[in-house]
Amino acid sequence: MAMIEGLTGLALMVAPSLIASILLGVSLDGSGAIIIARLAGAALVSLAVACFFSRSSIDASGVVKAMLFYNGAATALLLYGVLYYKFQLMGLVPFILLHAGLTVWCIVALAQKKKSIGSS
Repeated sequence: MAMIEGLTGLALMVAPSLIASILLGVSLDGSGAIIIARLAGAALVSLAVACFFSRSSIDASGVVKAMLFYNGAATALLLYGVLYYKFQLMGLVPFILLHAGLTVWCIVALAQKKKSIGSS
């Protein structure tokens, strides 16, 4: 999970217009859009770094909660882009499913953590 997000973030930081074109089928018009895309890339790299450094932590629930928010928001925003902005659905289906699946995984992981704390 962290590696995919980190690589996507790095790609957004280096070539935001190309990545937007590949992932969304849109162009980034103007320097403001390019800077925002690069900031989003930096945020993805930050999440990947947090996941990497907490991978051996006994309690990484804070990172899982952050990833829950990110993946839920990514799923909603990608669906919004398809419905409202008419982004190409076929190209986004794998990414929508990936983020939706990771959202569910985060919910399950947090529920299991809460359950294990309650039973001890």
